[in-house]
Amino acid sequence: MLTDVLVPGNRWDLLAPYPIPTPRVSVVVTHYEQPHQLQRTCLALHRQTAPPLEIIIADDGSATPPAPPTGGPPTRVVRQPDRGFRAAAARNLGARHSSGEVLVFLDADTVPEPDFLREIVATVSRCPDALAVGRRRHADFTGTAPDAHPATATHLPEPTWLTEGYTTSRNLLDADGRSFRHVISALLACRKTLFEELEGFDERFTGYGGEDWDLGYRAWNAGAVLVHERTATAWHDGPDWEGRDSDREALDRQSARLAALIPEPTTRGAALPVDLPDVLVDLSPTADPFRTTHSLLRQDFRDLKVHLPPNTAPAVLELYGRTAQTEAWSPDQLRRCRARLHARAPLPPGAVTTAMNLLVDKDLAQVTLTTAGDEVATLTSTRSTARAHRWRNRFSSEEIRAQFGTTHIETGPPPPPRATLAGFFEKHYR
Repeated sequence: MLTDVLVPGNRWDLLAPYPIPTPRVSVVVTHYEQPHQLQRTCLALHRQTAPPLEIIIADDGSATPPAPPTGGPPTRVVRQPDRGFRAAAARNLGARHSSGEVLVFLDADTVPEPDFLREIVATVSRCPDALAVGRRRHADFTGTAPDAHPATATHLPEPTWLTEGYTTSRNLLDADGRSFRHVISALLACRKTLFEELEGFDERFTGYGGEDWDLGYRAWNAGAVLVHERTATAWHDGPDWEGRDSDREALDRQSARLAALIPEPTTRGAALPVDLPDVLVDLSPTADPFRTTHSLLRQDFRDLKVHLPPNTAPAVLELYGRTAQTEAWSPDQLRRCRARLHARAPLPPGAVTTAMNLLVDKDLAQVTLTTAGDEVATLTSTRSTARAHRWRNRFSSEEIRAQFGTTHIETGPPPPPRATLAGFFEKHYR
C-alpha cells in the first residue's frame, strides 16, 4: 500500500503528519564473487522488522552462481555474463525481475540494521517523487559472526564528504542541483514507477562508481524529492574509498564520463562541445532567425544549443547549420538538460546566465525575460516540467509551476534598430 502526497520543492518534512504505509518492497542486492559478504547481508535481511516481499540477488557474472541462505523471504538469483564491472546493468536486471511497489538497492558488502527497510521507505511510501538514501557506516567484520548485529563489528571512520554533505543540507532537505553527489547506490530506495520513468541506471557506466550520481542527477532533473533517511543504517564491510589507495586513472575516467553526461557546471567544468548541453533553445516562429540565433551564440553562458527547425531558410542554415542542431532533440538531451529556453527576440549577452542563476538557485519553474516590458524569452526548468508530467492526472501544470514559483527579469532596453544584418553584426562585434 502506498500514499501519494505532493510536496512543494524538496519539502519532504511536510510529510510528517501523514501515516507511514507498509509497501511491498523488493530488495535488489548487487553481487560479484562475494559469497561470505552476501550471506551476512541476506541474514540481516531475514531479521528485518519490516520484512521485504522478496530478495533478488543480481549477480554480475560470478564464476560460481551465488547460493544465498534459505529460511527468509523468497529469494532468487538473476545473473548476467561477466563482461567487466557492470553494476549499473546488474541493478537494472534485478529491478526488471522485481514485483514490489518499492525498490531498495543494497550492495552485497553492505549489511542493514534490523530497522533499515522500515526506515528507508518512510518517505518513499508517502511521496512518489522521493528518492531516499540511507546512512552508510563502515566496519571491519573480521571475526564477526555472520548473523551478528552489524554494529558489533569493529567500527571504521565514516566518510567525511558524506557526513558533511548530509549535515549542511539538513539530510538533503536543503538539496539543490548539486546534491546528486550524495546519492549512493549501496543503500538506495525509490518507487518502481519512478525508477522505470528514469529508465534505471545508465548502463554506459562500467567500472567502479558514477552510476549512482548520474541516477541522482537525472532524478533531481525529473522533479524528484531527495531525502537522507539518517535512521536507515547499513554497514559497509571495509573503509570508504577516501580511506583507500585510490586508482587515480579510474577516478579520472569516472569524472570524464560524468562530465560528458551531466551538464551541471561544477561537474562538467567547462562548456564543452558535447551532445548533451545544459540549455536547449527553441526559436519562436516569429523570431528573427539571424539576429536571435546570433545573440544566443554570443551569450556568456556557453553550454547551450540552438535548434533550427527543418523549414529554416537555406541562408540561415548556411551560417549556423554547423553550430545549431537541425534534428529533433533526443530523449537523452531532453532528460539531461537543466532548462529549455523559448526565444522570441535577440537577448543581451548576460541574459541567459542571469536567468539560469535565478532558476537553479531558487529551484524555480520558470523565468520570463523581458525587454522594455515586452516578453522576449522564457526559461523553463526540466525539473518542474517532469514533476508536472508525473502528477498530470491530479494537478494542472499551472498548479505545479506555482508550487515551484516563477519570476521575471528585465534584460535592459531593446537593441537600437538596424536597417541591415551587416549593421547588426558590426554592432555586436564591438
